[in-house]
Amino acid sequence: MPQARLCGCWGGRVLPLLLAYVCYLLLGAAVFQLLEKQAEAQSRDQVQFEKLRFLENYTCLDQWALEQFVQVIMEAWVKGVNPKGNSTNPSNWDFGSSFFFAGTVVTTIGYGNLAPSTEAGQVFCVFYALVGIPLNVVFLNHLGAGLHGHLATLERWEEQPRRSQLLQILGLALFLTLGTLVILIFPPMVFSHVEGWSFGEGFYFAFITLSTIGFGDYVVGTDPSKHYISVYRSLAAIWILLGLAWLALILPLGPLLLHRCSQLWLLRLRQDCEEEDAPDGTHREESTATRVTQVTPQDFLV
Repeated sequence: MPQARLCGCWGGRVLPLLLAYVCYLLLGAAVFQLLEKQAEAQSRDQVQFEKLRFLENYTCLDQWALEQFVQVIMEAWVKGVNPKGNSTNPSNWDFGSSFFFAGTVVTTIGYGNLAPSTEAGQVFCVFYALVGIPLNVVFLNHLGAGLHGHLATLERWEEQPRRSQLLQILGLALFLTLGTLVILIFPPMVFSHVEGWSFGEGFYFAFITLSTIGFGDYVVGTDPSKHYISVYRSLAAIWILLGLAWLALILPLGPLLLHRCSQLWLLRLRQDCEEEDAPDGTHREESTATRVTQVTPQDFLV
């Protein structure tokens, strides 16, 4: 009996979800291959062309010497040292940059452009992440729980006057709009201005960062040709923490706002139908409101 129940659960729920998950991965792989493979081949050809041209201009070097020099540059890049510029470049491990790195560790972003190179730093990073990642999760979950407790007071939303319902919807919409501007619009504009990126590149960096994907192809405060203020990367780390907290708050609000709008639309539709059926234009708002499907905000927070 338990085996039959397990098989039924696997065939009825897990298997379709697994198939959808695998199909989504296959779709992503096909699209990324279509979009990026040719560009990669062009970049490879361009690198080889530049190598050959460099050897032609500097005949005192041979292929082996050039490859050794490239290897030194690659090793420096892996250790977080930008080969551009000279030894006077800003340190990657000043307090501001270290604070930024600590934020990427506990949020699991992990850009990959910077990592501890000493054995002591690597060991500390392991234990620091073991404590910091759960602490970050607890912090974000606490924010979500606080919002859940606030939404619990809205269970009787359908019983409130129409004006109060509209004010609640406007308040949620205003919160989402201002949060989007402060977290996802203004910061990319600032990053684009400071780093010399386009707005699309700045928005791409913001999304990849706040989604904790963290490719590392775009990272703030790493261009040695620019002079950043000392707290620039620290401010970026604070923005990351605030952005993650804001996302933890708004994830339940999207379905809730749609639920509110659909409730108002259904209520308006039923009132219009009653007005057409009743010649005297009378209708009962309370009975209409009770006939709307009662769905509480908690249904969207499970």
